[in-house]
Amino acid sequence: TFYASALAFEIRRKSVNLLHSVPDDADMDQLVNIVTEAARREKTILDLMKDAKGRNLFPAGRLDKDTEGLLLITNDGMLAHNLLSPKKHVEKLYYVEADKKLSDENMTEMENGVDIGDEKLTLPSKIEFVGDSQNKYCYNLSIKEGRFHQVKRMFEAFGSNVTYLKRLNMGSLILDGDLLPGEYRKLSEDEINGLYAK
Repeated sequence: TFYASALAFEIRRKSVNLLHSVPDDADMDQLVNIVTEAARREKTILDLMKDAKGRNLFPAGRLDKDTEGLLLITNDGMLAHNLLSPKKHVEKLYYVEADKKLSDENMTEMENGVDIGDEKLTLPSKIEFVGDSQNKYCYNLSIKEGRFHQVKRMFEAFGSNVTYLKRLNMGSLILDGDLLPGEYRKLSEDEINGLYAK
């Protein structure tokens, strides 16, 4: 379960919103059981947005229940497609904490494509070791696709379990560090323009 903060804007009769979701260990009892998949018949991220009703909004992608970070909400299907399609090569940056350190060879293999049990290897990625503390090994990982539990499965391929995962950006859109859980704001003109730039 998680709850979210959101950035919102409306342009050309299209709406796009940025959500910062956080895991359920945060102290917000009234916002439990929030999920991004409306089909689950549970409350969704959209239930947190006071002005979302009747605007045909949907999440562009998803975050797992135990993942936090940037989540884009829109009613612009073409924008969502352009951000999510692996053919468009839009990078999604994640901060990852894992319980086992990856070797240099593991990181090279991850950058070249990993077998995570699907028909194809993952697309090439970028990974950077950013430090360790108290048996936590921290990485920045940039991927260009969004398969089911992809980041977790990439680490599991090397015997390392993800203990914390946060999406930091999607293309030009960067998670607002000042955005508190449960809050939302309009996107700036620069953020809007960045989303629609070719």
